[in-house]
Amino acid sequence: MLKDNIDGLLQRDPYHQADGQGDDVEKSILVVDDDEATLNLLAGILKRQGYSVDTATTGNEAIEKSNSRFYNLALIDVRLPDIEGTQLLTDMRETTPRMAKIIITGYPSLENAVESANKHADGYLIKPVDIDELLNRIRICLKRQEEAAEYYEQKVKKFIERRARKEGSRSGNAYS
Repeated sequence: MLKDNIDGLLQRDPYHQADGQGDDVEKSILVVDDDEATLNLLAGILKRQGYSVDTATTGNEAIEKSNSRFYNLALIDVRLPDIEGTQLLTDMRETTPRMAKIIITGYPSLENAVESANKHADGYLIKPVDIDELLNRIRICLKRQEEAAEYYEQKVKKFIERRARKEGSRSGNAYS
């Protein structure tokens, strides 16, 4: 099943998007997994989809990388050599817009699923991951992130306009 999904993806246009617009071509994704084969496979697929991809094999490496640059999304394995992936949900740097985080595990349990939900994971996928499902989840997360950023931008713009009008009325100048 995984091989069929990969073969199908490799034959697609790497900039194909669900909405056909290619909006997320420059979105950055951090893949965190201690299994090199999984890490390289996911990174390769995501790069072919047009994403900028970085990788980390430990939780501490992921924390360092998220402190030094912005990632739109992180794919996080639950079992890492130095930290539980669910702990990374809170340990990675908070950003604006908020970095989306999807947990991927080969060891699903009710406990880590609930912990992931309580720590605001944006998704919880079980290995072997269906690649189409993963890519769809990524698109949904990035779309929500984009909408949140636009909303925040509108709020800031309205605040600045109100302040400018208020300052203009104090000095006798009308703001237009």
